[in-house]
Amino acid sequence: MTNELPKVYDPKASEEKLYQFWEKSGFFHAEVNPDKKPFTIVIPPPNVTGQLHMGHAFDETLQDILIRTKRMQGYEALWMPGTDHAGIATQIKVEETLRKEEGKTRYDLGREKFLERVWEWKEKFGSRIIEQLKKLGSSCDWERERFTMDEGCSKAVREVFVNLYHKGLIYKGNRIINWCPHCATALSDAEVEYETQPGHLWHIRYPLADGSGELVVATTRPETFMGDTGVAVNPNDERYRHLIGKTCILPVMNREIPIFADEYVDMEFGTGCVKVTPCHDPNDFEMGQRHNLEQILVFNEDATVNENGGKYQGMDRYECRKAVIRDLEEGGYLVKTEEHEHNVGTCYRCGTTVEPMTSAQWFVKMAPLAKPAMKVVTDGETKFVPDRFSKTYLHWMENVHDWCISRQLWWGHRIPAFYCEDCGEMVVSKEDVHVCPKCGSKNVRQEEDVLDTWFSSALWPFSTLGWPEKTKELEYFYPTSVLVTGYDIIFFWVARMIFSGVEHMGETPFDTVYIHGLVRDAQGRKMSKSLGNGIDPLEIIDQYGADALRFTLATGNSPGNDMRFSNERVEASRNFCNKIWNASRFIQMNLTIGKAELPETLALEDKWIVSKFNTLVQEVTANIDKYELGLAATKLNDFIWDNFCDWYIEIAKTRIQGKDEDVQKVLCYVLSGAMQLLHPFMPFITETIWQALPHEGESIMVSKWPEYDEALHFAAEEAQMETLMDAIRAIRNRRAEMNVPPSKKAKVIVLSGQQDTFAAGSVFFAKLAYASEIEIVPEAPADAAKMVSVVTEDAQLYMPMNELIDFEKERARLAKEKEKAEGDLAFVLKKLDNPGFVAKAPEKVVNVEREKAEKARELIAKLEASLAALG
Repeated sequence: MTNELPKVYDPKASEEKLYQFWEKSGFFHAEVNPDKKPFTIVIPPPNVTGQLHMGHAFDETLQDILIRTKRMQGYEALWMPGTDHAGIATQIKVEETLRKEEGKTRYDLGREKFLERVWEWKEKFGSRIIEQLKKLGSSCDWERERFTMDEGCSKAVREVFVNLYHKGLIYKGNRIINWCPHCATALSDAEVEYETQPGHLWHIRYPLADGSGELVVATTRPETFMGDTGVAVNPNDERYRHLIGKTCILPVMNREIPIFADEYVDMEFGTGCVKVTPCHDPNDFEMGQRHNLEQILVFNEDATVNENGGKYQGMDRYECRKAVIRDLEEGGYLVKTEEHEHNVGTCYRCGTTVEPMTSAQWFVKMAPLAKPAMKVVTDGETKFVPDRFSKTYLHWMENVHDWCISRQLWWGHRIPAFYCEDCGEMVVSKEDVHVCPKCGSKNVRQEEDVLDTWFSSALWPFSTLGWPEKTKELEYFYPTSVLVTGYDIIFFWVARMIFSGVEHMGETPFDTVYIHGLVRDAQGRKMSKSLGNGIDPLEIIDQYGADALRFTLATGNSPGNDMRFSNERVEASRNFCNKIWNASRFIQMNLTIGKAELPETLALEDKWIVSKFNTLVQEVTANIDKYELGLAATKLNDFIWDNFCDWYIEIAKTRIQGKDEDVQKVLCYVLSGAMQLLHPFMPFITETIWQALPHEGESIMVSKWPEYDEALHFAAEEAQMETLMDAIRAIRNRRAEMNVPPSKKAKVIVLSGQQDTFAAGSVFFAKLAYASEIEIVPEAPADAAKMVSVVTEDAQLYMPMNELIDFEKERARLAKEKEKAEGDLAFVLKKLDNPGFVAKAPEKVVNVEREKAEKARELIAKLEASLAALG
């Protein structure tokens, strides 16, 4: 036996010590083990810039519940941890520090020196979030921790890039991309968030070149008109069919551009004539490709107008818009301006309006990769939980565009393309190229751009296990078992991991994708800096303990749905911890046994609690297997709080006082098993309690998960106990209604067809129903009219009235309540009898007063009935 549990549970006193014990003992570590079945989860790698927020806490809690369960079930459970280099986010952090502390930019340092600074920053702050994950209780295999830019992951990135390039699936091209002028880099489609913004639709007159008339074009972006190289109409639009093949004059710029037909044009929108700017709109770009239009780029990377913008050169895009509108108006080209709401793309990181621009970038051809990645989902090799997210995934993959993977940054995996400055040869290679293979020149430079950070994290399930080497870990732990992540990164990450796994490993990277929602505040709002409603999980842990936070996140969770977080819910979880602690301490203090095993003979109440626990084992295991973690947590809460603490322990107290070892064994067996089931949700308190009970093994986290046993299913005894509990509840409720204190004992007379059941459980009534004695009778007592009676499904229960109440005191109490209710009614009626109040007050206010009057009347009637019953 261990030392007695302290009077009060103090998470701060035990959590760090327990975590160190687990880590030092190697319980988190997984090895290739042919005798065990593997179960693998790869952590969604948090950014090295990151600090633990509630989204992380939610995500990691769910993963830890699964991994701890499977570890206890005998699997070789690997939870692979690591961090992401987070390209743009990290570079911005370091640039800010450099600017604030030294007044310098990265260009002042140069690429090499700047990257040295980033690595220094990573070494200093990169492990911060890992330490914070440990505070949460995350049982990751820290011996295997990886980083997306470590040597192994970098090798995998080069291998993939070069292989895809030689297959023709990576190419460099001048195509339309999303450009963030603030972050000064290209973005993939998934990194653009769309929001509806108020704007205008300007109708602009374009004169026909032959002088025979004009056409009117409607546009939301006049600031790009300097790059117009055509006007498109729908071939089926009879209004403009006669213009197809002609040319018109671009106003102000006085340039002749063609009028052509394309079915993309919506005849219902605007005027049915569309100005085509191939370099600044993705749809215009496609039309330009189809009709061989000239490409004229009019913006610089900072969204100012370049030399192709003529008189507008140097202006900011919005300044240019105003100037263009002014010039069009002065020239008589502006026909009208309409209010118009439209979808505007913004950078997911900084919120700046994205500028579609043609640019020389690197792309992944998605169509050939998307097809097999969709097949593994439609064939059920990878399942989404909930299933509705498979439709979200498939819809995106069906409509996916080529992925722009180059970024104009310095921090990240530099694209392994090498250019000869003398002959122009380009070589894509897994190894650095220093000599041109074509002309022998040593004047070779590497591509400046780096890869999108999602390119390396797309390889995470296999790069972390040693690929491209054929390691024993890769063979054993891949494909992984489940990916746990939020619905907000299905496109960013999940889709890319699936097509990468299928392409490079020949099989899906995980069997199941368990999608959870977002953590919102108590009002259902998304947590954000701007709203100031974020809650720091580390503060919650400091105040309430990690277990209370974890249990709150688990109980509020159902797959795919957002959850609301509030301190009140954490307090409820903390109260649950205290309930468990107090019950466990009471049991431990009264133990004289040395082993947690069931006795040979079980009393009625023993069979009931053992059977209920047995069912709990079956249901919680099934719920976890189906990723219904919130349901499993709720069932554990209900069983421990209600069945075990409030019923069984209370029933068992008399036997405990009599040093009955059989009841000690049952208490110990059920408590120990309940702690094992609860352990994945609340690891710290369960370990502390388990260690204080008779046990085998070093730690609860490597103990054997409880299993359902048909021999411990006692249906008849469960039904008997439910009959008794219904009767006790009914008596307690009736006494509460009558304000009878627990100290006031009363005889209970039972009329029931289940006499044996009530005889077996009669001892429970003294403690739980405050009975002075219990009498089981074959028929209703003769003076039943003078008794308080309650009815349950299986019994009629009687209590002599004079044993329950002091008639004089009760009459006085009821009379006083009635007098108050009558006074309240008179006050309300006075208002309602006032014609001025009824006429002038809002209808809602009048109705509230009428409801008050009705409730007062009902209360008076009840009080009169109670007084009449007293005689």
